[in-house]
Amino acid sequence: MVRKIKMENLTCTNCIAKVERRTSRLSYVNSASFNFANQVLLVDFKDNYNEEQALNEIKAIVDVLEDNILTHYIEDQVEIKKKTFIGEYKYVLIGVFIILLDLIGFRVFPLINRWFNINIPQIESPLSDILYWVGYLFLISKMLFLQIRGLKNFNFFDENTLMIIATIAAMAIGQYEEAIAVVIFYSVGEYLQGRAVDKSRNEVASLINLKVDYANVLENNEVIIKEPDQVHIGDILVVKNGERIPLDGVIVKGSTSLNTSELTGESKLKTVNEGDQILSGNINVGDIIHLEVTKTYENSTLSKIIDLIENSTNKKSKRELLITKFAKVYTPIVVSLAGLLVLYGLIFDINNVLTPYGYIYRAAIFLVISCPCSLVLSVPLSYYAGIGTAAKHGILFKGSSYLHSITEVETIAMDKTGTLTHGDFFIQEYSNEETLRYAASIERYSNHPIARAIVDFNHQEVFDVENIQEVPGYGIQGTIDGKILLAGSKSFLKKNNIFIEDEKLPIGSYTFVSYDNNYIGYIIIKDELKETSMQTVRELSQEYDTVMLTGDNEKSARDIAMQLGGIEYYAELLPEGKIEQFNNITTNSVSMFVGDGINDAPLLKSADIGVSMGSASDLAIEVSDVIIINNDIRLLDKAFRIAKKTRFLSAENIIFSIGVKIIFLTMSAFGFMWMWLSIFADVGVAILCVLNALRIIYEKKYLTSKAKIKKE
Repeated sequence: MVRKIKMENLTCTNCIAKVERRTSRLSYVNSASFNFANQVLLVDFKDNYNEEQALNEIKAIVDVLEDNILTHYIEDQVEIKKKTFIGEYKYVLIGVFIILLDLIGFRVFPLINRWFNINIPQIESPLSDILYWVGYLFLISKMLFLQIRGLKNFNFFDENTLMIIATIAAMAIGQYEEAIAVVIFYSVGEYLQGRAVDKSRNEVASLINLKVDYANVLENNEVIIKEPDQVHIGDILVVKNGERIPLDGVIVKGSTSLNTSELTGESKLKTVNEGDQILSGNINVGDIIHLEVTKTYENSTLSKIIDLIENSTNKKSKRELLITKFAKVYTPIVVSLAGLLVLYGLIFDINNVLTPYGYIYRAAIFLVISCPCSLVLSVPLSYYAGIGTAAKHGILFKGSSYLHSITEVETIAMDKTGTLTHGDFFIQEYSNEETLRYAASIERYSNHPIARAIVDFNHQEVFDVENIQEVPGYGIQGTIDGKILLAGSKSFLKKNNIFIEDEKLPIGSYTFVSYDNNYIGYIIIKDELKETSMQTVRELSQEYDTVMLTGDNEKSARDIAMQLGGIEYYAELLPEGKIEQFNNITTNSVSMFVGDGINDAPLLKSADIGVSMGSASDLAIEVSDVIIINNDIRLLDKAFRIAKKTRFLSAENIIFSIGVKIIFLTMSAFGFMWMWLSIFADVGVAILCVLNALRIIYEKKYLTSKAKIKKE
């Protein structure tokens, strides 16, 4: 089972990767993944785990790596005591004060004496050296504390180790001021990085801030405030102006306007009336309405969306996994290079090893640059920001792996009904009243949209039908007075040895009806193409191989395909036939299928990327990888744009981070780099990469620009 463990104040990216890795190695854990925006570790426990023991062991893992982290199960109420800036950095500030006194006495006073020809007492060299060391020890006290605690738990090698070794080496060769500058800049950089990380986490979290804290339940003519998870199906809710719809339901009293922008990205208000189904998460901006709950909070749209986003970090992109692997070897490689640099000096240039800017000094710079924070932090943040931005526009990715994979898609196959068309069928023509009456009698036992259209259109008294059996992709059958009634496709009737007399029929979807082994007639049902489908499919066809797969007849499929610009299509396909045809057209390319029906579920699951529309069945949504909430096919293009921008920004961060580090390492190897400046290659680059990752939230041009975003 998956449990959520909150880790307040955990922002160290290198630590996060280690927490995930070490937690996953526990004997009672299947996997662990950290959700950056919520500071929650998602742990998939095995059945035989001890809750208290597990929390204590995971807490021990965190405490070794980082100080002042509050670890607890998310459902537990824990009082959070945040440290003030002074409380957290008091020893650093003491160290800064001591060093300032030393600098004034050792550097500033001699200058004043020389300029103004006066004799202010100044600090001499031995005392100055002592003050430098005392101030330095105060500056690195926090790192030393974490290092000592890590050693107790056999954690010998982390960024604190590297920074301590590098600065002690610099101090040992007399580069006091540079070593101290590095520690100060590192501390300031860490603080600014923490602030930047907090800001970025809040920015991403604000995109998906859909939480509902309460529901107004009407009981005995009184309104009682309850937690959403305490509300039951059938309860009546009162939703006032400005309140968020807490659970899915049907309006039983009143009418209003809903702001659906946070769920669908659509800014236009939606008018709803009595009898309309409405989704949780939308905001009531009109009159008071009464709502009958149709789903529990756990199964409501809002809860599923929040859960999908919070669990999206479980399925990491290939790039995130690559960076995680790279980070494991990057630091040891750079440290080894530092050792080789010193070894080279000892063999070929021994007189320049201990000089102020010699090989020890250069190796120390290598250690400063060896932390991979900018990579470990910015790449996952880029993808999480992309997922949050997509959610804001009504597109839900179930993991960053799908956000990454969608950029590699070459073939897009789409279902017709409900995806490209409205899915609102209407009766265009039928043979006779008898055909309609028999069809309505049996179709009332089906949930298919065509069946509902026939039942709604019929106003005659229906027959009692028994032994109902629905055959997916074909039709439905039953018995009346022991005689077989069939309603469905032409192939369905032919399969039962029923000859269909009508040959020349208008374009549309057909339901053929037979009773007692005799063909009775047909019903023609029409479904209009969405206005948005034409433009969207035509644009997608310019960049991707676009195909329509449908179970509808040849005439109807051809008519829709021609309206979409003459795209390739395959008609009269059963569910298994769709999968077979889809596999034939995709070959070795990354494939996407877009659908919404129960019959689409197998194909949504087998495609590399399965996209379900918002009106899809629960099964289709369950097996799909991407969900378009408001059933607007135009959002498919927006999903591609967000995914490509996300991938582009993550590539920028990787190239910039690695490029700066290589340049700084090369310059330091040849003695053209100062240690205090090398901090920029560590925390400086990390801060810039974090800010760059957030561009996907603030920039809007890429969502509408005709120019294509480059694939790196």
